[in-house]
Amino acid sequence: MINVSRVASYRLLLTSFGVLLCACAASMQPRGSTGFSFIETTIDDIHVAITDQTIDCEGITSGFLDRIEKYDQSSNLNSIILINPNALEKARALDRKYQQTKTLYSLHCVPVILKDNFDTADMPTAAGSIALSGSIPPDDAYMVKKLRQADAIVIAKSNMGEWAFSPFNTISSTHGETRNAYDLDRVPAGSSGGTASAIAANFGVIGMGSDTGNSIRGPASHLALVGIRSTIGATSRDGIVPLLSNRDVGGPMMRTVIDTARVFNVIAGIDPADPATGNHRNHKVDDYTANLSLNGLYGARLGVLRQIYDATTADKQVLAVFDQALTDLELAGAVIVDPVSIPDFEELVTATGFCGRFRYDINNYLKTLGKDTGVKSLQDVVDQEQFLPQNSGAIKWAMAVAADVKPDEQDPPCIDVAGDPRRQALLNAVVATMDSLELDAFVYPSWSNPPRKIGDAESPHGNNSPVIAPHSGQPAITVPMGYADNALPLGLQLLGRPFSEAKLFQYAYAYEQATRHRKPPRLFP
Repeated sequence: MINVSRVASYRLLLTSFGVLLCACAASMQPRGSTGFSFIETTIDDIHVAITDQTIDCEGITSGFLDRIEKYDQSSNLNSIILINPNALEKARALDRKYQQTKTLYSLHCVPVILKDNFDTADMPTAAGSIALSGSIPPDDAYMVKKLRQADAIVIAKSNMGEWAFSPFNTISSTHGETRNAYDLDRVPAGSSGGTASAIAANFGVIGMGSDTGNSIRGPASHLALVGIRSTIGATSRDGIVPLLSNRDVGGPMMRTVIDTARVFNVIAGIDPADPATGNHRNHKVDDYTANLSLNGLYGARLGVLRQIYDATTADKQVLAVFDQALTDLELAGAVIVDPVSIPDFEELVTATGFCGRFRYDINNYLKTLGKDTGVKSLQDVVDQEQFLPQNSGAIKWAMAVAADVKPDEQDPPCIDVAGDPRRQALLNAVVATMDSLELDAFVYPSWSNPPRKIGDAESPHGNNSPVIAPHSGQPAITVPMGYADNALPLGLQLLGRPFSEAKLFQYAYAYEQATRHRKPPRLFP
């Protein structure tokens, strides 16, 4: 198994692609940067600055790279693992393109930070595992392709939990542990904590993460961000290193709802490489920002799902902030139905526990990497002891399923919602409750406890994200709802019917605008 003390040598190997660029960026001042702020920058801010000639794309890209170089490692935040060596070249190309066309694509020059499990043909993708250190995939993940087609710039890869195993912290065997940008003694949750801390610290504008049970919404909640787990089938999973492909979803983690919806416009849709996206055909939305308004909550019926959390271990501060959020929702025009109970809830969610298909899914992924990769199967990872000691239990769990057993051959089958009676029963019960009470969404705290301290594995975690959405396939969004101890971010989560992302954006935007809870961490000025 991996000795954490050897992480530094592995870091040198994986980051060799970006060292030269980082050194150059540190010696540069953003060109024409007068009047442009890199703090809490939005897509609109970037586009206005370019069209007004306040700054060009090269200056914007250089400025964000400067922030990463100045703050990430010196603070021990440890959110960024690799700089894209092609980022400034891409920025210059976009400057030339704009000078010729005077036209901006929807994400022109918007800097992207990708979780280390998104395939990129020009950068290594290791999924936080030393076993894949230096592995360069043959092509980009579908979402990465779509972002680049919209003229976004991938500037960096972020740290993640090894193989995305842990929802509670972000520790890779390639780069060690990422910390919470609001309190360096706290965790950013997992496994997309690198992306979340980087975006919270204003190292980029678009952050991309993945969510098997929690890993978009959990870190977003811990870092005062907006994060959406979409309906399974609304977005493609192609090119995202899998954990459990029948529950995996990729998506944005950002500082504002409107920017999150703009990115969703780009990444949502049908991809032949992911058959599940065929379901999107009957639910197409032209523009997820179309219904964003200050009055977006007026008349919305929101059911308070208090049975999703354990009231005996939930933090009193968090519950007080949640109750204030309910008041704020009501003041913004929502009808609050409190409480709401789903019949047989505990029995239904217990029956849909995560099943073991990681070995099958990761073996299939490894086959796409070609002959040069050092590992061909999970068995190779085990034989070479290339994993963190704390992940021994997860590895043992994965290896308990024989390599030749397909997910649909397991007992019970480990398959999608439509084919799994247990998952379908949960979905039916949730939707039936919504229908009976004419609810538009459920609402609850994303976590019912504040972010834990680094190294604390015993305190109540209060993670509510894995309870429903990963099993039922429903969409859920988290949005900042305030702070505990005046500094630790807390998130409000809304769960909707399948393919109701447009409604969730609408409600989240109205709440965000009414409360304005998002504020940047003081550690990264």
